[in-house]
Amino acid sequence: MAYLRKRDGQDVILDSINEGVFTINLDWRITSFNRAAERTTGVNRKNALHQPCRDIFQANICKKNCALKQTFETSQPVVNANAFIVNHQGQRVPIRISTAILRNDAGDIIGGVESFQDLSQIEQLQKQLHSRYTFGDIIGRGPEMRRLFDVLPLISRSSSSVLIEGASGTGKELFARAIHDLSPRKNHRFIPVNCAALPDTLLESELFGHKAGAFTDAKKDKAGRFILAHKGTILLDEIGDISPAMQVRLLRVLQDNLIEPLGAEHPIPVDVRVVAATNRNLSDLVQRGSFRNDLYYRIRVIHLKLPTLRDRREDIPLLVQHLLDKFNRLQGKDINGVSEEVMARLMEHDYPGNVRELENIMEQAFVLCRGITIELRHLPPELRLPTAAGTPSPNRMSLKAMEKFMITEVLLRHHGNRNQAARELGINPSTLYRKIRTYRIHVPETDGRRRNK
Repeated sequence: MAYLRKRDGQDVILDSINEGVFTINLDWRITSFNRAAERTTGVNRKNALHQPCRDIFQANICKKNCALKQTFETSQPVVNANAFIVNHQGQRVPIRISTAILRNDAGDIIGGVESFQDLSQIEQLQKQLHSRYTFGDIIGRGPEMRRLFDVLPLISRSSSSVLIEGASGTGKELFARAIHDLSPRKNHRFIPVNCAALPDTLLESELFGHKAGAFTDAKKDKAGRFILAHKGTILLDEIGDISPAMQVRLLRVLQDNLIEPLGAEHPIPVDVRVVAATNRNLSDLVQRGSFRNDLYYRIRVIHLKLPTLRDRREDIPLLVQHLLDKFNRLQGKDINGVSEEVMARLMEHDYPGNVRELENIMEQAFVLCRGITIELRHLPPELRLPTAAGTPSPNRMSLKAMEKFMITEVLLRHHGNRNQAARELGINPSTLYRKIRTYRIHVPETDGRRRNK
C-alpha cells in the first residue's frame, strides 16, 4: 500500500503519473483526482472532489458494467478494460481502465482506485488505418485485396462486362455494387438477380418481363429486370447454374443489346452493363460442355477472382473491427473489442463460409456478450472446443507468432526487400526493422545487403 505525501493539497505521486487516476470512498464519491484526469475529462480537481464519479465521467459502463463495482463484488482487479467517457465539452473520449480496491492499515476496504489511459490518439490512428484499407463496404489490406482496389476504379469507368469468381461468402455482390457506384451509371439502378433461385420459366419472365396474356397467370404487363436496369447495372449472380436454353437467351442480349419479353411482338433495346458472378469455375464448365464457350467470353471481358478469407488472414483484425462498429450501431451496444484469445481463434479458423461466416460468428458473439469485451465463451461451440485430451492445437499461434509469420511471409514474397515489405504491411520501415530484430526474423539477402538474423 502506497502512502501519498501532500504538497499544497495535491498528491505528489499521483500528479507525476501520465495516466488519469482517481479514488473513491464507499459512497462512490471522488476523494482524489490527478492532473492527467483533469486533462482527459476537462474537469477541474476542485469541481471533481466529493462528487459521485458517474457524474464526472458519464462513462458508457457506469450503469450496467461499472468496473469498480465489479472489483468490489469479486475482490479482483479489472485490467485494461475498454470504455469511453464524455468529457466536459461533451466529446466522447475512448479510454482503457484498470481498477483495484483500497484498504486501510487494518485491511478494511475504504474505497477503490481507477486508472485510465486516454486512447483518443490511438483511435484516430486506427480510423486512418481503417479508411486506408476500405473500399466502400469492402475491407482489406493484403496484397490481393489492394490489387483489386487498384483496378476497381479503372474497371468502373468502362461499360465492359465483368465476371466475378469467388467462393460463397467472399463478397461478390459487394464488388459488383462497388463497380456500379464508381461508374458513370451510378445515378441509375443496380439490379441484382440470383439466377440459381428460380426455374427457367420464372427466370425468363424475371429477366425479360412479359406481356399480359403471355401465360395463364400473366394478367398484366411486367417489366423485366433488364428493363429496370436500363442505363444502370444488372448483376447476374450464380450464372454458372443457368440452363443451356437460358444461356442462349442471355447471349443474344449481350450480342445485340435487345430483349424480348414473353408474348411481345418486337424486341426492345436496352442499355445495361452486365456483371456476372459465380462460385463455380466457369472455365471448367466450358471444358465439360455445360456452359457455352461464346457466352463465357461475352461475360468474361474483365475477370475478377476474389480470394478466400483463409488466403488473406491479415485482413481478419480489420474485418473484426469493422463488424464491431457495425453491430454496435445495429444493436445499440458499446462492445469495445475482443480478447486476445478470441482474436487468436479467429485468426486460425479456416472459414469455409469466408467473410459471411466471420460476420455470423461476430453477430452471435454480440448477442451473447453482456460486457464490453467479447470473450471465448461468446464464440460458437466449434471455436471453443479444446483439442483431444485438452492439449493445445499444434496449429494454434499467439498473436506475436502470427505477426512474426505474416512479416516473414511478406519478406519472402519481396525477396527480403524491407521497403517493399513495409509498404505491403502498411507500416513504417523503421517499425519493420524493429520487429525483425525483436522476433529474430531471418531476412533473405537482397540488393547486396547483409542478412538480419
